[in-house]
This record gives sequence, structure tokens and C-alpha cells, in this order.
Amino acid sequence: MTLDYFYGQTGELFSFYRIPKALFQEQRFQSLSTDAKTLYGILLDRMSLSVKNGWLDKQNRVFIIFTIEDVKRALCCADNKATKLLRELEEFGLIERKRRGQGKPSLVYVKNFSADSSKARFQNRENHESGGFKSTSQDPAKPRCNKTDKNNTEMNETYPFNSEETDGMSQREQLEEYFSQSLEVELLLRLYPDDEDTLYQIVNLLVDTCATNRKTLRIAGDDKPAEVVRSRFMKLNADHIRFVLKCLAENSSPIRNMKQYLLAPLYNAPTTM
Repeated sequence: MTLDYFYGQTGELFSFYRIPKALFQEQRFQSLSTDAKTLYGILLDRMSLSVKNGWLDKQNRVFIIFTIEDVKRALCCADNKATKLLRELEEFGLIERKRRGQGKPSLVYVKNFSADSSKARFQNRENHESGGFKSTSQDPAKPRCNKTDKNNTEMNETYPFNSEETDGMSQREQLEEYFSQSLEVELLLRLYPDDEDTLYQIVNLLVDTCATNRKTLRIAGDDKPAEVVRSRFMKLNADHIRFVLKCLAENSSPIRNMKQYLLAPLYNAPTTM
């Protein structure tokens, strides 16, 4: 197929997505992937529709509704990549997602990074990175166990907490401190302020489960060795909790027992992601 040339102003016949040059030119966005920059331009384009529809919150801020499925259709990508790109934009402070629960799609606020306050937000992001919001779940240097010996490997791993006090801290206090750090709870609370109750419920559930003296625990209808469950939970990080929050947001069925519901995605997260 031979395509024609542009003549005069015929190039203006097309409609375009607007991607700010700053995303390609400024030092602070150099590590932002090209796909994420493209997605930001697509989200900016959707903003104009929201303005026309009068989609404003109580603080007069414009929001859009752009789901994982919308990202997949727009960029012709898989679910994992769509999730990763939205998370990448969040980590750079370019969008903010407000989860509503009950199966309703999240509200997405596209952030104006050209404002003076963006300098402070970027500095905060650098501080977060230096503090270590980095997932280790996909470290290629760590070999994966096959299904045959996975349970044995998990059961043989050393559990670092015992029922006796250590440095004046009870087992529960040690576990609370451990999960607060390993899950980066403070950062998650800033990223998901509307899920504060759920985040604390998750931490308490993890602490209760790891501190139990029971030999088996029921997960999604199956009895699992407590040592295996405990080992799985000790491997959780902030990305896994994001996965669990995503499961909650996408669930459309009524949840009768929140603790039992949470146990399944928490247990499966290290092997699902």
C-alpha cells in the first residue's frame, strides 16, 4: 500500500493525543516509561470529556473514570501491563486514584505537574524511592521453587518471631512493626487514603494469623499448614497489598466475612503476581 503525502495544512485533519513535552525533556521524568507517558496523554484527552460532562468533586476538582479495561483497549496491552502503567503514573504523582469499593470503578484525578507544588511532590517521591518502595517479588536473581517442593521449602524457612519478649517487645508488637515496614504501610496510606480501614484490617489479620498457635488454617475452603501460611504472609510487600486492594475494588458480590475473604488473596498474592 502506497500512502499519500501531506500537503499544506492537511496534517491538521487528524485528531491527536497531547503528551506534554516536559515528560520527555525534564530530568525528573527520564525514568518514566514511554508507554506511561503515552497513557498520561490519553488520560489528559479524557479530561476534556469530563469537563463537558461536569464531572467535578466537592472541591471542584475534575476527575475521570478510566478502568484497567479502558487502558487495555487504548494501548492494546494485557492486564498486568495496564496495572503496571497506572501504578507507574501514581508513583510519579501524575495521577491519583480514589477507590470507591462495592465494585464501582475508581475515580482518577490527572495531576497538573506544571504547578509549583509539583517540585515538592517530586522531592517526596525521591524520598520514597530512597526509603525503598521497590518490589522484590520479581527479582530475577531469586530462583522460583517448583510446585513439588514449594510447601517443604516454605515450611523449612525460619520464622523470626517467637512468643517470648525480645528487646522489651511482645511477639505481636514485633509482628506489627515488621508488617508496617515490609508493607510500607505509611506510603500505602498516602496512596490509598480511602482504604485506611481496610489497610489496618489487613495488617491486624496478618499479625493475628502469624501469631496463632493453631496447626492448620482454613484458606478458601482448604486447610493449610499454619507454617506455610505464615511463610507466605512474611513474603508480602506493598505491591501484593495493592493486588489485594484491586481484588476488593473489582469484587461485585457482597462480602459476608471480610477476614475470610482477605485471607485468600493475601495467601495467593506471592504466587499470583
